[in-house]
Amino acid sequence: MPLTRRDFAKRSALTGAGVALAGSVGVLATAPGAIGAEAPDGGPDGAADGHGIGYGPLIADPDGILALPAGFSYKIITRTGVTTLDSGESTPSNHDGTGTFEGHRGTTLLVNNHELKGPRADWPHPVPLAEGLVYDPAASGGCTVVEVAKDGSPVGEWVGIAGTSTNCAGGTTPWGTWLTGEETEDKAGEHGMTKDHGYVFEVDPYDRRAGRDPKPLKALGRYAHEAVVVDPRRGHLYLTEDASGPNGLFYRWTPPHGFRHGRGQLRSLAGDAGVLEAFKCFDSGGRFVDDLSRATKAGTVYGVDWVEVPDRDARKVSVRKQFKDGEVTRARKLEGLWWADGGAYVVSSYARDESPVQHDGQVWFYDPRRRTLTLKVLLGVNPDPSKDGALDGPDNITVSPYGGLIIAEDGEGVQHLFGATDDGRTYPIARNELNIGTAAEPEFSEFTGPVFSPDGRTLFANIQEPGIMLAITGPWKRQRRQR
Repeated sequence: MPLTRRDFAKRSALTGAGVALAGSVGVLATAPGAIGAEAPDGGPDGAADGHGIGYGPLIADPDGILALPAGFSYKIITRTGVTTLDSGESTPSNHDGTGTFEGHRGTTLLVNNHELKGPRADWPHPVPLAEGLVYDPAASGGCTVVEVAKDGSPVGEWVGIAGTSTNCAGGTTPWGTWLTGEETEDKAGEHGMTKDHGYVFEVDPYDRRAGRDPKPLKALGRYAHEAVVVDPRRGHLYLTEDASGPNGLFYRWTPPHGFRHGRGQLRSLAGDAGVLEAFKCFDSGGRFVDDLSRATKAGTVYGVDWVEVPDRDARKVSVRKQFKDGEVTRARKLEGLWWADGGAYVVSSYARDESPVQHDGQVWFYDPRRRTLTLKVLLGVNPDPSKDGALDGPDNITVSPYGGLIIAEDGEGVQHLFGATDDGRTYPIARNELNIGTAAEPEFSEFTGPVFSPDGRTLFANIQEPGIMLAITGPWKRQRRQR
């Protein structure tokens, strides 16, 4: 039953300031540059405040890789051009979304996306075409599976899927697999491809045979996929789209009646199985919201309805272009997703001239029970990205076992991993110090794929270019709420 505009307006009037949310998902609004945020006590240098938030200032790395707080350290797990797969080829480049899984005898398994677009000849280190695991032999992307010992030392790395394109964020499933999405709409015959692309594929980190003869999950649609999460209670899948001209959409897939999730079950579905829908938001007054950038205050709450996608395989028209103005809500660079607290955290990295209002990042929380979308983090436009301290361009995201969120920065200038507490304060965790530009014009690649090990002791993250997977350890502690 859809949540009508009248119902939402009535509910909002009853609660005064907006629809009350269950749980302890507070408004995360104190990132440097955040609209309506108070200056964090720690200041731009990241010093921990009087309430023990954060881990102190970041200390420069003499090796020029990763600045971390005192007491923290890192290990390089994989590095393109240096480490090799079990088969002898180089670790592929352009690390992106990553998921962790509990391995045997205390090991951790990680599935690592490689965001490589276009023909294989365009990249020095594409994902190797492992026998039986190739979708399109012309495509350069895919996933590798990495095994890490309990002490943090790398054990091995092998291909999980190959011949896919532009594998970006993805997401883990409750049944222990990885869903990798292609952030492209290339069809066969375009950019050298021999098959259509823009799909989600399933990768099983435990069973290499399960990935043989890769099959796209066409029921989830063909578009520029970013992340995906699974609602473990209702069975829905939520997916983000990174696109512009027009801006992308936030999707929900409802499985067909009687379907039961599990290993390999999505592969068994027909391309039109279930229902794929795009979201449509309206404010407390019942007014339609055309773009998420309209929200200019953290704590904004929108009601959400869902509109069925006419042609999910986009045979003639891109999915997002099948809707007319007023039919769905859009947002620029819908990226990271993470399921926690009974709902989905959703990232919009930034908005520029293509959007009604400019910003440098939003993090929303979708509550499926109440069918509401609440703005948790809002970053104002960063006036000088070259200076350390201010944050912009949130991308991949994870929920920390120590409270709050861990967010990977994919903005301009200096790049960080940073945390955001439940009650709205932020703190730096790491800074990328690997300059891939020049001394005169420095350039720092984005962070991708932040995710904790199953035991919560290690934070894994990647520097996308040239492609480095890092394991960060240290004196993690619960980030207390401000009193």
